[in-house]
Amino acid sequence: MKPFAQFISLAEAQSAVQQVLPVPEREWVAPEQAYGRRLAESLAARTAHPSATESALDGIAARLEDTRMASEQSPVTLRGVGESRAGEAYSGEVGPGECVRIYTGAPLPSGADAICPVERLEFGAEGEVRLLAPARREDVRPLGDDFVAGDELLPAGVRLTPARVALAVAGGHAALPVRRRWRVVLLSTGDEVRAPGTPLNPGEVYDSNRYGLRGLLHECGAEVLDLGHAPDSVNDLAARLDAAGGADLLLTSGGVSMGRYDFMRDLLMERGEVTFWKVRLKPGGPTLLGRWNGLSVLGLPGNPVSSLVVFELLVRPALTGEELRTVRLRAAAPLPLRATKWPSGAASCVAARSRPIPNRAAACCAHSAMPVYWSVWTQASKCRPAMNWTSCCWTRAQDKQRGEQRSCFHRLKNQICSDAVRFARLRHDRCP
Repeated sequence: MKPFAQFISLAEAQSAVQQVLPVPEREWVAPEQAYGRRLAESLAARTAHPSATESALDGIAARLEDTRMASEQSPVTLRGVGESRAGEAYSGEVGPGECVRIYTGAPLPSGADAICPVERLEFGAEGEVRLLAPARREDVRPLGDDFVAGDELLPAGVRLTPARVALAVAGGHAALPVRRRWRVVLLSTGDEVRAPGTPLNPGEVYDSNRYGLRGLLHECGAEVLDLGHAPDSVNDLAARLDAAGGADLLLTSGGVSMGRYDFMRDLLMERGEVTFWKVRLKPGGPTLLGRWNGLSVLGLPGNPVSSLVVFELLVRPALTGEELRTVRLRAAAPLPLRATKWPSGAASCVAARSRPIPNRAAACCAHSAMPVYWSVWTQASKCRPAMNWTSCCWTRAQDKQRGEQRSCFHRLKNQICSDAVRFARLRHDRCP
């Protein structure tokens, strides 16, 4: 077995995962097939928008100097000489005392430089139009008001939302260069894992990881090949890994920790390759990256929260190029945590619906007479029944006399949930 890195930093793990993925290939797709894809190169406009100086509303096009004195008390009368509509412009020229009926998006006729809205007009006999207010140049949209040919519309790497696809088409693009979808194989492991809907024996869990990870992969625009579930058997796991050839990445959950039956770890160490095992991260420490017959394998912990956290920290940035994001995880009946510190006194309460802090939590603070700044880091999922919506409360107190900071860690089982989790700033402090 070749040596491999252990207990690496989060930044080192992110870099390692990014390096095992191949350089994304480029392919051209029609706009209707581009939704959710990643743009492979920046897009520049091929035309101006709007393509002509046009009206921003319905009304008449006229010369501003002919309408300056118009008001409800003293209307100005102009003679209509034609109309201009979208797709068919007025071919003549607007002269003094004349106007042209115009509609939204229609080209502005030559000679006109202002628009009077239809709400401020009265139409008379023989084409006469009475203006109850002056025309406005602000209602004229000049040529290239949004962009002109050569302007950058979208940078490379952005996700093509419906609005961005529409912008690209407006800029003259009939096909869009996108990155090929990542091909990711998904496999969950463990003898205790059961399919949804089947009866559970004590100690068994439903295969929630598979569905959570599959949804996250779809969010990243990946093409997912689901290999289902594999029991804790070296031979069965090896057969499943052999069936995953041709993919960019194999994503597994479970079997990578320190247990006797963590066979995914043993299989890669003995018959494959291991790049790193264990990251300085909680939850998600036992994460493993390796290779099997040339296929990159990222083994996530079996704990549902750990697997989702590691995905957000390592997999999503590698697949999408996005920066780390804040993810909100809420329980079924969240308790809003409004207090930012505990008042002095061990028996004090946090102002979260006036629910008292358990005595053990208060006793965990060695300096209860001082303000204790705290934050909640949650395992907001009911995937582990033993956790019972467990939240982990980190409390910190500063010893003014010694100038040191002491950390305390305690699990609260009183249905407290967090308001937010910032994965990029997880602290790895341990209780003294």
